[in-house]
Amino acid sequence: MRVRIQLLGGFSVSLDDQVVAAAAWRRDRGAALVKLLAVARSHRIHREQVMEAFWPDLDPEAAGANLRKAIHFARRALGAHGLIEHAADIIALAPAADIEIDVETFEAAARLALRGEDPAACEAAADLYTGDLLPDDPYVDWFETPRQSLRQRYAEVLRAGKLWQRLIALDPADEQAQCALMQSALDAGNRAEAIRLFNQLSESLRIDLGVGPGAETVKLYEKALAVPSIDPVGLSDRIRASLAWGLLHLQSGDFAKAGQVGRETRELAMGAGLAREVGEASALIGLVAHMQGQWRELFRAEFIEWVRSKPAFVSNVFDGHLCLAEFCLCSAKGHHDIAASARELLSVAEGAGSVAGRGLASLVLGEAALFSGQLAEAERMLTDAERLYAQVGTVAGRVLALQRLTELALARHQKWQAGRLIHRATTLARSSWLAPHLLISLKGLEVRAAATSERIAETIREGDRMLSSGCNCQPCSMTFRTAAAVALAEAGEIEQVNRRLDEAERVAGMWNGGPWVAAVWEARGVQRRAERNKTRAVAAFEEAATRFAALGRPIDEVRCRERMADLG
Repeated sequence: MRVRIQLLGGFSVSLDDQVVAAAAWRRDRGAALVKLLAVARSHRIHREQVMEAFWPDLDPEAAGANLRKAIHFARRALGAHGLIEHAADIIALAPAADIEIDVETFEAAARLALRGEDPAACEAAADLYTGDLLPDDPYVDWFETPRQSLRQRYAEVLRAGKLWQRLIALDPADEQAQCALMQSALDAGNRAEAIRLFNQLSESLRIDLGVGPGAETVKLYEKALAVPSIDPVGLSDRIRASLAWGLLHLQSGDFAKAGQVGRETRELAMGAGLAREVGEASALIGLVAHMQGQWRELFRAEFIEWVRSKPAFVSNVFDGHLCLAEFCLCSAKGHHDIAASARELLSVAEGAGSVAGRGLASLVLGEAALFSGQLAEAERMLTDAERLYAQVGTVAGRVLALQRLTELALARHQKWQAGRLIHRATTLARSSWLAPHLLISLKGLEVRAAATSERIAETIREGDRMLSSGCNCQPCSMTFRTAAAVALAEAGEIEQVNRRLDEAERVAGMWNGGPWVAAVWEARGVQRRAERNKTRAVAAFEEAATRFAALGRPIDEVRCRERMADLG
């Protein structure tokens, strides 16, 4: 019997060149057992390891019963060929068959290629990597370590073979690969391609890591700008180089220089009429002030100055400050503090006749009211904000207002209204330079608003694809991460939840005590409740409720306490 198993890029089993039909794997545990055995050393594993992996919270008797069912379903899917052997507490996959697994084929080829440092062998080995390990099981704990190990080995093969395009496809933020391609483009006289690659790298680093390119990369970019060409270098390209240097100064701790570069660059961008670059330079200026503990003072001063004397780019400047405004709103009772400032700024904007200024102040006041549980006031201010932003064509602020109105609708259990708002917001968000921040957050609300289990599952798959693409802001992904974990726990898909929440905890740490730490505790409570662990569920909900109370978020606190009460 010849057994061929595909694990890279998907899961399939062939027996004597006949593919086992997908319908044969309808019982997930049967497929999971075959997958686990396929990645295990020698394709053998002790029964207790399987029980611990699949049913860690069940007693041995119940876990043993589930294991027997899983073996039965796996054997049935594979046919009457004795391919699952269970003897002396050891479960083995196809011990007497001719078995070939694509993971092992790739690993053997990769070892030989790396040992011989042969570019052709590296390319041949890379061709065997047809995708990540079991991509349809992204949050199953026992596949995560081998998945990351295989991705790392694949990256090593690509690097050794100088397969830079494929390495960038794997990791768009790989600076060595991008620089190599930039240099190749320059060597070929293709300055435009070198510039395009730099912009692509800058965007990937900004979104994925919140940093800019390194000094050597920026120098290479400036070298590209200096190359004579029939197409003159645009001012936007030089401004991008300036922004990159500003980020480097920020990352090195030279805040004075970073702030100076940000201000000079913003003036250049204004003179050239480059709206996005005005926003990005404003974001750099804001980050410098934030690192120095002076953002609120800076924002107030900039708001007053721009609405009164520089109305042309006021929306772009405000977009640059939007993420930091949200950060302050999410700090401990930060919405109370910033609301007081927003009332003053609303008065300033009204006096100056600034529609964009009124929109931003109304948005902040609406968010503060929402977080404080004042739903009627929140609805009034957020509706005003969305209307004002629509008048001036400011996309990011308008989307954020719609997002908060969606949260308000969900708080009122109006899923139909939430769905309508999400559709409007998503359509708008796709056109914004802040799309990586906005779209993944909206996807989390879409999970919460979904009316059927099928739609929930599809929305989670869509969100997972967005995360795996690498083009998303990690902090902004928390809405999706927590919503997906809660939905899966409530659906009984426990095996996916733990890894999702581990990753969510890592990202939530960026807030140093903000609302997402509390949200992760709430999701943990839902997880423990699904596992029928009442004691740990109550403790998690209590922790979440206490943290939400400390943040001044009564709706979230009450929801957690209601979850506790439901447990009896």
